[in-house]
Formats: sequence, structure tokens, C-alpha cells
Amino acid sequence: MIEWSEPQRMIQKMVRDFVEKEVVPNLDDIEYNGVPPYEILRKMIKTFGMDAMAKQNFEKQIARDKARAAGEEPERKEKDEDEEGGSGGEQAAMTMIPVIELSRHAQGLVTAMGVSMGLTGGAIMGKGTIEQKERWALPLLTMEKVGAWAISEPNSGSDAFGQMKAVARRDGDGYVINGSKTWITNGPYADTIVLICKLAEDGVEPADRKIVSFILDSGMEGLEQSKPFKKMGIGSSPTGELFLSDVKVGRDRLLGGSEDSYGRSGAKATFMQERAGVAAMALGMVERALELSVEYAKDRKQFGRPIGDNQLIQLKLAKMEVARMNLQNLVFRYVETMAQGKTMTMAEASAMKLYAAQTAMEVTTEAVQVFGGFGYMRESRVEQLMRDAKILQIYAGTDEMQIIAIARDLLAR
Repeated sequence: MIEWSEPQRMIQKMVRDFVEKEVVPNLDDIEYNGVPPYEILRKMIKTFGMDAMAKQNFEKQIARDKARAAGEEPERKEKDEDEEGGSGGEQAAMTMIPVIELSRHAQGLVTAMGVSMGLTGGAIMGKGTIEQKERWALPLLTMEKVGAWAISEPNSGSDAFGQMKAVARRDGDGYVINGSKTWITNGPYADTIVLICKLAEDGVEPADRKIVSFILDSGMEGLEQSKPFKKMGIGSSPTGELFLSDVKVGRDRLLGGSEDSYGRSGAKATFMQERAGVAAMALGMVERALELSVEYAKDRKQFGRPIGDNQLIQLKLAKMEVARMNLQNLVFRYVETMAQGKTMTMAEASAMKLYAAQTAMEVTTEAVQVFGGFGYMRESRVEQLMRDAKILQIYAGTDEMQIIAIARDLLAR
């Protein structure tokens, strides 16, 4: 794959037009003035029929799950869409295109939507029981409700499991949860929360305790959701803390219905999903930074001529274009991998994320440099791209953790 197909370009234009019409005029409100982004996201989902598609896929999945539970082979058409050649790639492309287009102006929208629909809804659809899927998943997949996936804690940093303090204790047929979570995307407004914590087990060292997950609802007794944090960037993605004080839950809220259903392996699979999407985010940001820089280099005059005539500026623009091409190729490679029904290795996913994050930071920083003093002003928009880019080097695993993941995967072969 070396370029988008004609149907994909049509979708790209439609999404870009939507963003220009609905997102750009409201950019200051959702980025800086504390307006939650969810109505804009819901409007986009309905505009492009993503809610209807999610509902259709949900119903198919539930039908298959129920057939398997009854000991029956799920009924399939002669050519099921999921098995047609290239369908996985087409689905991946249709996922990547909105991510790229939103990230050109408000990368935080992608984060808010991805965590709600992809991480939270995806965790329940991937590991939940049939009852849990029917009870919680569909409103998350359509963005009718907002979801949060809560693993990070104040003192855990990159050692998410080793330093995890939030704990669930068995209490009769249920559990009691205590602890806190921080840097939680959608945390302040989440209706449904997938909470990852440790299981308190007598005689088991804290580092060796099981990782378990629960599905929580906002308003539960003992659950407090903080106000949104003030952050360096991605203001359109509300982030906050969760505090749990003797939150009582039944076994029906234990994700997968078992203490072994969604532990370390399930959470790590979610990290893989996050890392693949970072390249698309970075591509959108780099595309926009390059466009703005080229336009400014043509229009801005110093010493009687456009600054784009200067070789140092030309070098910056040339390097930006190389970065854009590399990121686009990474996205196309991911789409092709999905089309062939394959999955990336941990090294590949982490390398993709590492390069994309560093490249976005480098390109947006250079864009600010091209703009000079004006680039430091909010009006230029390149300063927002630069601030937004920094989070790509931190969340879904820091650059340093990507390096470790890549090396360990290579050495283990």
C-alpha cells in the first residue's frame, strides 16, 4: 500500500470537512475553556454512521458468543465480512483516517474517544461475559456513555503493576475496593470505568498478587471523580483522578467473571492497541505542522524576501517532509498487516510508537522555530501542536519503556 484508495480519500475529505466545520470553530472552548468534548464526538459518530456500524457489529458478536455458549457453531455466511480478504485492512484504514484528521487540530479528541470506545468498550467486549457486554458495552461503543480505563496511580509511573496500591479484598460473594488512580483520561466525566487493581491475598507478597479488573459506574458509593486537571496540552481530553473508599462491588462486576480473566496479559494487550494508534496521531500533527510551516515560509518576509528562500528554513521543511513520509509509511504498513490478518510483535508496536512520538515532537518543535516569535503565540496554532506532541512520549508507555520493550522482545527470540 503506497496511498489511500479512492473510497478512502473520499472518507478522508468528508472527515476533514467535518473537522473544519465542527471542531476548528470550537477549538478554544474544548482546548482551553473547559468545555467537554463529548457532544462534538457524538455528532461525528452519528454523522458518519459509526454508531449504527458499532451496533451492528455488537449484535453479531453477541449472537456468536451466545451460540458458542450453547455449544453451537456460530452461523456464518459463505463470505463473512470478517473473513473476506482485506476486510481487516479496510477496517484499520477506516479507524486510522479519523484519527489522523482529528489530530491535525485536536489530538485530545482522539485520546478521549479512543479511551472510551477502544480501551474501555474494547476491554469489555474482549474479556467480558455475555451479560457484561449486554449491560455495559454498547453505550460505550456508540459514545452514548463515556468510558475510562484506569490503571495509572500516583506513585506507579512506568511500573504500573509492581507499584500498584489500589486493592480489592474479597468480601463474602463480592469485593471491597480501596485506592486511587490518576492521569485517567475521561476520569472526570466517565459513566463507566474499567478499574485495574490488585487482589488482596493472605500470605502473598504485594508484588506477586493477582491483577484483577472491575466495571464500575459513576455515582457508586465510595467512588469520587475529580475535576479535570489543567495540563500542558491535549486540553480537549479531560484527565482526572479517581478515589475509591470501601467501594463495594458484586462478582457481576468482575471483568470476565473470573479473577483470572483480565490480568496482566489483558492490560498489556491494551497497551499494544494504544501504541499502534500513536503513529496515526503523529501523522496528523506532522502533516498540519508542515502545512502551516510551508505557508508561513512563503508569506513571511525578512530582509526583503520570503524566509522560505533561506536554506536553513528549507532544510527544516525538507526534514519535516521526510518525517511525514516515514509516518505515513508506518500507518500504511499497519493497515497492510491487518489486511493480512497478522498482528505486530511487541518490538514492532513499540518501535512504531517510539519513532512516531519522537518525530512528532521534533517536527512540531521545528515548526515553532520556523514561526519564530509568532510561533510562541497561541494564535499560530503550532504552539498547540508542540504541546500536544509531548504527551505521545509519555502515555501508552514512555520513550524509555518502549526502548526496553523493543530490546527485550528482540533478545527473547
